[in-house]
Amino acid sequence: MMRRYKLVYGAVAAVAFLGLLFLASFMGVSEEKQTVQIVVFGDSCYGNIRDESSITDRLEKLSGKTVYNAAFGGTCAGRQDKEYRLDYSGDSLSLVALAKAIYADDFGVQQTIQPTGDITSYFTEAIDGLENVDFSKAEIAIIGHGVNDYCVGAPIDNEEDAVDENSFAGALRKSVALMKKANPDIRIIMVTPTYCWLLNAHLTCEEFDGGGGILEQYVQKEIAVAEEFGIEVIDLYHDFYPHDEWEDWELYTFDGVHPNDAGRRLIAEKIAEYLEGAEN
Repeated sequence: MMRRYKLVYGAVAAVAFLGLLFLASFMGVSEEKQTVQIVVFGDSCYGNIRDESSITDRLEKLSGKTVYNAAFGGTCAGRQDKEYRLDYSGDSLSLVALAKAIYADDFGVQQTIQPTGDITSYFTEAIDGLENVDFSKAEIAIIGHGVNDYCVGAPIDNEEDAVDENSFAGALRKSVALMKKANPDIRIIMVTPTYCWLLNAHLTCEEFDGGGGILEQYVQKEIAVAEEFGIEVIDLYHDFYPHDEWEDWELYTFDGVHPNDAGRRLIAEKIAEYLEGAEN
């Protein structure tokens, strides 16, 4: 009887010991999260180019601050699937979804996403990296969304629901609030979309309306939301890209929307210049 008791006690002790080891290892992993100074959220304008010529790499060199690229091509600030399906990657990687994951420290939904081609091949690594960022220690969050919300015709705002995740303004409000909860000291800066040309339609962003309005209406709403929260805005829409002539799209973009090498350099320089001026 005594021997059986010892065996049972030994088994329980072993399980308890293994549990403590597991807990210790888990806590160790959480303590090893990466500390970065700037986290950049956005769409393909920021996300698809991720080498030394990218906006984020150039910003890191120019600002002297560590930068994490948390931008994903094809995504919007808000949700597009009103059925709220968890398997729709565009919504799972939207700004509002990432803000929720950061606040909850739970990227389970994002980890289920499978890249579907070369253009999304970086998704898995970028999600892993973002999950490993200690957002509570980040100094600045830069939000570079808007052009995709505009192109798909997302509602600009919902007067009946200020935090409607399917609207551009609602998603911005929800995301900012969640980021502030995750890190009350975070400095959030919204960067507006640049002027763009829809080459297939042969229309400028002053002419094309995807169903929600022209691009400037989204920009003005973004500026208004920033004012609501008392956060900063870098306006890349007004007086940034020359657009007197149709051919001006070739100066800083390679397709009318996405910045070419000169465009990425110009955007990085503008953000770095703003950060330097604001800190002096």
